[in-house]
Amino acid sequence: MVKDAEANAADDKKRREAVDAKNQGDALVHSTEKALAEHGDKVGEAERTAIQDAMTDLKEALKGDDAEAIKAKSNTLAQASMKLGEAMYTQQAEADAKRDAEKDDIVDAEFTEVDDDKPKKSA
Repeated sequence: MVKDAEANAADDKKRREAVDAKNQGDALVHSTEKALAEHGDKVGEAERTAIQDAMTDLKEALKGDDAEAIKAKSNTLAQASMKLGEAMYTQQAEADAKRDAEKDDIVDAEFTEVDDDKPKKSA
């Protein structure tokens, strides 16, 4: 049994790499599809097309068991979707700036604590 395990160790490692790459690729496709559906209007048509093309390529790679191809296509999709992430970040930063500007109407004041319980000194 030990010899069988040693003989199959390389195959097991390849299979595990393929499964890990597929899981990561599936997760990336899912999150990118969700982000594209919610925020796709914040990027230009060229960026949106590039993201969709990269997603299609990754989906095709996920049908196979080639871990290196899946990793390469995942990297391509990650690079393409960076523009979408930047657009989402910019929108959030603008919303935060607007909210902070509305908070600027608050007035800070200094105060002095007065303790009425202390006996007053007579002069």
